[in-house]
Amino acid sequence: MSILVAYASRHGATQGIAERIARQLRAAGLEAEARPAKEVRDLAGYDAFVIGSAVYLFHWMKEATELVRRNRTFLAGRPVWLFSCGPLGTETTDAEGHDLLDESELKEIAELRAAVHPRDHRVFFGAFDHHMKAVGFTERFVRMMPAARALFPDGDFRDWTAIEAWADGIAHELAPVPASRR
Repeated sequence: MSILVAYASRHGATQGIAERIARQLRAAGLEAEARPAKEVRDLAGYDAFVIGSAVYLFHWMKEATELVRRNRTFLAGRPVWLFSCGPLGTETTDAEGHDLLDESELKEIAELRAAVHPRDHRVFFGAFDHHMKAVGFTERFVRMMPAARALFPDGDFRDWTAIEAWADGIAHELAPVPASRR
């Protein structure tokens, strides 16, 4: 079984998650590779897919969204898992009590769920470093705001234990059933 773990990452946090998922799948005896979504041209040769994106202003990055949209018919007939990387910090709710890990706030997820029927979608905390070069006008503008440090705290908030457990669950679903147990 060959698995593609495709990702869209701006500063590397989502890439790190994708690489950890692929490593965990390989440790479970599956063939898996992590690749940037923008480099994926052909899905032939893969049996299952894990696709993830960094989330900015409640949106998946264009290259991940386009990968799913462009291949929706093919993906709908295969095992697919989706993940999002976005919230920062350790709190699971914001000041108003909204669940930061709730996928319903993410703009494209309902569309992607309807298009490819993933087995699961998971939201993971991300990482941020104010010393990283800002990418794009919006990111530069937001970083200039006085409240930016409170909104975007520095640190790596990825929960590697949760990420590995999720990957183990995927591996378990994809593991072949021994003939003696059929």
